Amino acid sequence: MLLAQNTYAQLPPVFAGDKRAVQKEETVRTYLSPTKILWQSTTDAANIKNAARLLKTGDGQANLSGKDLCILQNTATAKASLLLDFGRELHGGLQLVTDQSRGGKPIRVRIRFGESASEAMSNIDTVKGATNDHAMRDFEISLPWLGKLEVGNTGFRFVRIDLLGDNAELKLKEARAIFIFRDIPYLGSFKSSDTLLNKIWMTGAYTVHLNMQDYLWDGIKRDRLVWVGDMHPETSTIAAVFGNSNVVPKSLDLARDITPLPEYMNGMISYSMWWLLIQHDWYMHNGDLKYLQQQKPYMIALLNLYLKQIDDNNSEALKDGTRFLDWPSSTDPKAIHAGLQGMLAMTLDAGAELSTILGDPTTAAKCKAAVARLKKNVPDPGKSKQAAALLGLSGLMPADKANAVLSAGGVHDYSTFFGYYMLMAKAKAGDYQGSIDAIKDYWGPMLSLGATSFWEDFNIDWLPNASRIDELVPAGKKDIHGDYGAFCYKGFRHSLSHGWASGPTPWLTQYVLGVNVMAPGCKVLKIEPHLGNLTYAEGTFPTPLGIVKIKNTKLANGKVKIDVQAPKGIMIIKSVN
Repeated sequence: MLLAQNTYAQLPPVFAGDKRAVQKEETVRTYLSPTKILWQSTTDAANIKNAARLLKTGDGQANLSGKDLCILQNTATAKASLLLDFGRELHGGLQLVTDQSRGGKPIRVRIRFGESASEAMSNIDTVKGATNDHAMRDFEISLPWLGKLEVGNTGFRFVRIDLLGDNAELKLKEARAIFIFRDIPYLGSFKSSDTLLNKIWMTGAYTVHLNMQDYLWDGIKRDRLVWVGDMHPETSTIAAVFGNSNVVPKSLDLARDITPLPEYMNGMISYSMWWLLIQHDWYMHNGDLKYLQQQKPYMIALLNLYLKQIDDNNSEALKDGTRFLDWPSSTDPKAIHAGLQGMLAMTLDAGAELSTILGDPTTAAKCKAAVARLKKNVPDPGKSKQAAALLGLSGLMPADKANAVLSAGGVHDYSTFFGYYMLMAKAKAGDYQGSIDAIKDYWGPMLSLGATSFWEDFNIDWLPNASRIDELVPAGKKDIHGDYGAFCYKGFRHSLSHGWASGPTPWLTQYVLGVNVMAPGCKVLKIEPHLGNLTYAEGTFPTPLGIVKIKNTKLANGKVKIDVQAPKGIMIIKSVN
């Protein structure tokens, strides 16, 4: 069950009077055996015996039976190694249960975690970007005689185990993944006549679930940090799938408390804007006025900081922080300016609403006046889909004009972070089928390459002759993980489980299932589905008042029939186009 914020462990009675506050983690641990031995250094039984034993369900307990063991043995020239596949992306570590070793001495092994098979086979180097950044994923350890060791805390699917030393022997009873996650139900759901869309929705949900650790991270291997801008797609996914979760306010408050004004969160001008936008969306979903009121001093001061940074030409003049939208647009100053102009208008629009709710009409009026000024100056987004999306969503650029930029070249120049806003901007222009196609054409290929969670970035130009992440790269093929990537995510440093990539999940819930929150706390929901070429879409949506069930069915005449079951206290408005 989800624990309340700031709960603490219940200690045994011997700790009575101990003044230490012992924080209890909000996650659980479960143990999973591998699904496959993907590779082994040799099939010679003199070096590796009974490897399949590791695929059996374990109990985590060493014993004296000496039976049914996987035995790895090195000679002076042949070294024993195994590559284990745990079936899907996980967060956690590895539990190793050993038998008796020769001489009762510890046995040295090398452990390599990988989000792809090729990463688990790689070395830390400067060639393909394999690192130990944020989390140790490649190291040597000693295993106990007749005991158990738990090691690692990272994102992974694959683990390579190498026995070290000449003439060494390791008798291994179990090698199980330690899966660390929040034990929370998937209250939201989505099912349609398109099985690929259904799988994409669930993969986005699972990607965010993996990153809902004690705080809301962006990546479970790398970027195990609270990146506030990256959180916006994640918090949208959480609202659509899990409903209220304390990981959101806990992470928002951490960012606020470590960022005294006039500093910007994570050092990025746009990330404090995302904090304001998340506060708005989170309040609309959960209706927690008490929590929102706690943000008032910081929020109003932050809005006034932004209000001061509009010049005489009605242009954003934001400074004293990194000017950033996302990585693929980071080398285009004109696109960044156009995007920040649109994003500032979105932020101040939300700020006007929040200020009104918080009883500050003066700030609300200033925000509205500033948005009117910003709309008088509409920068050219050029070919930047990031900038066009923000200009379209803010209302600075006509939606159809923004969509023309977004539609050029299909899903070329999409990014996994800003792809969410590209989809929303296309929907604002009424291009729902175009959005559905983009989801399948951009997020779908990651699944076809073996992904079980969505990646930090993806480029469809990587597809030709690319290998899957769940196989060793065949001769003549490109390594989709090791050979590609850019900026801070080159090669194996590239995170293959990044929460900011989950945008299709809330998009499908809002625009295909049709759920639009019209009043704080979901007390008014507008159900307005856009099925495109789908014949039906059904699912559930979590609210503070309970679960809403929706089924949209396309009739023979092309009309859509909407069936809704909602808890008492929720007004449902049906809208069929």
